[in-house]
Amino acid sequence: MTKKNAFYAQSGGVTAVINASACGVIETARAHKDKIGKVYAGRNGIIGALTEDLIDTSKESATAIGQLRYTPSGAFGSCRFKLKSLEANKREYERLIEVFKAHNIGYFFYNGGGDSADTCYKVSQLSEATGYPIQAIHIPKTVDNDLPITDCCPGFGSVAKYVAVSTLEASFDVRSMAKTSTKVFVLEVMGRHAGWIAAAGGLVEDHGIPVVLLFPEIAFDESKFLARVDALVKLHGYCTVVVSEGCHYADGRFLAEQGTRDAFGHAQLGGAAPVVANMVKRALGHKFHWAVADYLQRSARHIASATDVKQAYELGKKGVQLALAGHNAVMPTIERVSDAPYKYKIGMAPLSKVANVEKFMPRNFITKDGFGITASCKRYLIPLIQGEDYPAYKNGLPVYATLKNLPVAKKLSPFELP
Repeated sequence: MTKKNAFYAQSGGVTAVINASACGVIETARAHKDKIGKVYAGRNGIIGALTEDLIDTSKESATAIGQLRYTPSGAFGSCRFKLKSLEANKREYERLIEVFKAHNIGYFFYNGGGDSADTCYKVSQLSEATGYPIQAIHIPKTVDNDLPITDCCPGFGSVAKYVAVSTLEASFDVRSMAKTSTKVFVLEVMGRHAGWIAAAGGLVEDHGIPVVLLFPEIAFDESKFLARVDALVKLHGYCTVVVSEGCHYADGRFLAEQGTRDAFGHAQLGGAAPVVANMVKRALGHKFHWAVADYLQRSARHIASATDVKQAYELGKKGVQLALAGHNAVMPTIERVSDAPYKYKIGMAPLSKVANVEKFMPRNFITKDGFGITASCKRYLIPLIQGEDYPAYKNGLPVYATLKNLPVAKKLSPFELP
């Protein structure tokens, strides 16, 4: 039989290390030329597969692919597009089969978070439903760190490092100005339902910084929050607040809900920081500053965690190895062996137990008052932000890769997206 080609795509919000996973997939596939033909990347995720907009990665040099390990964002473009069930939208699945057949694709590697795991799982079922042989492997990625089974998710360690460093540095600034100026600094970070990123801000506590953390897992109580801020300002002269974008009231209303929804149907969030900061101003009268980390936190490759980069690459590599071993509908995972010294091994989880399942902060990681992290949480977080893996610099700026992304010739008629 003719060896099969592979399809790789990136999905959802990109990270500082998702391209390291792409590097792991492509370099490993190239090392197995006897079993895998070309690696075609989908331009803008699964949309590239549906519209037959494929990128021929074989046209990129080994050096260019290697540089992906040091480059943030998604080199091939990402998307927020969720496949419906086979029963609900048979047309899209039939189109995928047409494209896979036309380009002799037998391996499907989808690099993303929870919704991407769901898409990958649905594609994995195509063999049984249509008789076309396709092996689908999910390569985990999410700054939210909310995929189940795996100890951590590539992308999280680097955003955690960025948030911890930024919280520390901004707090030093506030501390120096607190006598006559700003007394409260509020930093808003990502995290819709899980507070892992906000938790990273709590690591500054060991540097003497008074910090209040607001998690999605703990219903927001305005009076308790204000009392905590007031107590810290009276004791230290200032304090820092790290609030997750998904922080919500007891009735489920988000502090930052805008009343709109994204392509996955999630509430569009953004604006928790000014809401919280103005509460402090109105109730306590303290001068404040606030900031929203937004894209900065997930794109900061210049300060990426070396641990995170290494794991991102290893999971991309393992994804290819699992496919070559005959696996389908699985995801490579990180299995922690010990905290200190930090040791882990690469495992595997069935997508049936990953898709549409979120992992939240365990209660024993959050202090009893709900405003901080415990020693157990710090033991979990600290290994994930270890080490620096700086990109090369030229004229003061990092050198990042921009691929040629040459298209594969189309063989099918155009396809209109819904």
